[in-house]
Order: sequence, then structure tokens, then C-alpha cells
Amino acid sequence: MRVGGIRITLTAIIGTLIILACVGGAILAPWVAPHDPNLPMGGRWDPPSPEHWLGLDQIGRDMFSRILYGGRISIGLAMLATILAFVVGVVTGLAAAIFGGWIDMLFSRVADVVLSIPNLMWALIILSGFGTGATIIVLTIGSLYSVYVFRVARSVAMNVVVLEYVEAARLRGEGLMWVILREILPNALPPLAAEFGLRFCFAFLFVAALSFLGLGVQPPDADWGSMVKESALAIPAGIAAPLYPAAAIALLTIGVNMVVDWLLSMYSRPQGENA
Repeated sequence: MRVGGIRITLTAIIGTLIILACVGGAILAPWVAPHDPNLPMGGRWDPPSPEHWLGLDQIGRDMFSRILYGGRISIGLAMLATILAFVVGVVTGLAAAIFGGWIDMLFSRVADVVLSIPNLMWALIILSGFGTGATIIVLTIGSLYSVYVFRVARSVAMNVVVLEYVEAARLRGEGLMWVILREILPNALPPLAAEFGLRFCFAFLFVAALSFLGLGVQPPDADWGSMVKESALAIPAGIAAPLYPAAAIALLTIGVNMVVDWLLSMYSRPQGENA
């Protein structure tokens, strides 16, 4: 399929539809959820029925409604953390590539220090000391992942700043912000867009992992990670309740990766090739 001369693959279309379905369900949860997500509606682990499409959870709450509302928290926290990571990472990466010297050395050594310790250990230390509120979760994940964005932005920008058209813009007397916004960022956008999708996936899975460990979203609010944890006791009994939020996590991750793969293929394709 072609749109405006750009070839869009079937997997990219499927991935986009998955993303739209998950994000749309999360945004429209107050209007499309059939029940209050925190109100017990029946017995423990009641099976699916026409009234409760996915059955009830461990205290009788509607699973379908909780998945819709949980998506608001899971996707929302991951998106905010990813945006924070990109604001910090892109700004510092461009600064390191453009100015070099001690600025590049400082940012690079800070990145090395952060990368020397696993992200989960950093998160456990920070959340244990400062609490598990949504703001702390976003700041923690955003700060940790900004290091990865910094490395990508720095690498891409260093390849662009030495090109002839950037030097020509500087020789014409163009200001620094003009060069960054008109010459460097547009040419760095494709790899950064692909990195945004990948980083969102990692942040999304990180939020779910923290909630599963009890350091993420706290009851009575729900996200998909905490719902898997709460429903884990149903697995030995052969009840499918924990599979629904786990499937939602997997589905959104697969959808985003489908779109990212398409973006990467577009970026790596030789100029002028539209096949």
C-alpha cells in the first residue's frame, strides 16, 4: 500500500491498528467501560458471561473494565516517561555533538555511570527511597532511559554536524538554533522516531514490571502489570484471568514493534527507492 509515495507494509498497518485500538480503549474508558473498575460485581473469579465479557477478578471486579482503565495508567505513564527521556536525551545529545569538549565529556561520563548499573537496580533504589507515586515512576524511568536516547541522539548528530550543508549554513552566518532546527533535527528525525517507539516499548514493559513487583501503581488503581500480579493465584486453578492483562501487554508491545520495524526499514532504504 502506498500513501503519498511512501510504501506502507501490511505489518505496519496491523501494528497501527493495534496501537489505535489500545490507545483508543484507554482514552475512551470512562465512556465504553461497562462497569466501575473498582466496584465488586459478583463472586471471586466468576467466569466470562454476557454481562462480564472477561469474567471477574479475585474480589469480584469486572476484568474488562479494569483492563480499559488500566490501559490509561500503563500507556499514560510509559508515554510521559518516554517524552521526558527524549526531551532530556535529545537536548543533551545535541549539545554534546555540537559543542564537544568538556560538555561532551561530562554528559558521556554521566551516561557511562548510569549504564554501569542495571536499570532495575536503579529503579529499586530510587523508588524505595522516594516512594511509588506516579510522578516518581515517570521521573525515574524517564531519567534512566534518557541516557539511551542521549547516546542515539549524540551519535546521529555527530554524523550530521560534519556534513557540507551544515558547514555551509554556519558559513552563511545562520544562528545556532536555526542550524539545529532546520539542518540537524530534520535529518536526525527518522532514527530518533524509531528510537522513540522502541523506548516507549521498554518504558511500557518497565512500568508493568515495577507494578508486578509491587513498586508501581498501587491499589485500588490498576495497570496491566499489577493486574497480572493480582491474578497470578488463579494460574494453578486453570483460570484465564491473568492471561487477559498479559495479552494486552504483549499485544501493544507487538503492535509498536511492527511500526518501529517499518520505520527502520524506511530509514535504511537507499534514497529514491520506493519499492
